[in-house]
Amino acid sequence: MSFDAVLFDFDGTLVDSEPIHYECWQEVLAPFGILLTWDEYARNCIGVSDRAMIRQLADEVGVDFDALYAQYPVKKELLRDRMLAAPPMTDVVRDFLLGFDRLPIGLVTSSYRIEVEPVLEALSVKHRFVASVFGDEVRNLKPHPEPYLLAAERLGVKRPLVFEDSEAGLASARAAGFTAIRVEHPADLPSLLGSMLLLS
Repeated sequence: MSFDAVLFDFDGTLVDSEPIHYECWQEVLAPFGILLTWDEYARNCIGVSDRAMIRQLADEVGVDFDALYAQYPVKKELLRDRMLAAPPMTDVVRDFLLGFDRLPIGLVTSSYRIEVEPVLEALSVKHRFVASVFGDEVRNLKPHPEPYLLAAERLGVKRPLVFEDSEAGLASARAAGFTAIRVEHPADLPSLLGSMLLLS
């Protein structure tokens, strides 16, 4: 297969941000008596929409959903501030993004624009993404194919290669009919992409 673009997830794929998400959730959930372990978070929350995550937690512990969801903006602000204070992108990934010019690249994330764009700007890599799709721009989040279909439409491509770290993200890309590769750690990206392009 000859690929005509590369699409990246953000959290866990380009940046090692899930531990920061987890810390922010811990702070927001603690006043409600909700203690979320890292294993529980990694197993049930990564790749899931924040609204669905909050709904699940509210149901499990018997907390009012609206009261819990009202704290979601606080979590987003905490995340943005901490990501800006110390952007969790390695030099390897940043240099790769700045130097890769073989194919157009795009970003497809369930995170909101306000959470992601300031970090990309702080790292001076925002301009590298020809098209981006954020969680507040689609009706259906991953694992639905809509985010990846919209990204391909915005790029004007048919055969993008996708890199994702979560089951929901992989399912989304594959449901859109695209080749999707799992990323265990952001630092693996350059070698994974190089291997796939050699096969294309």
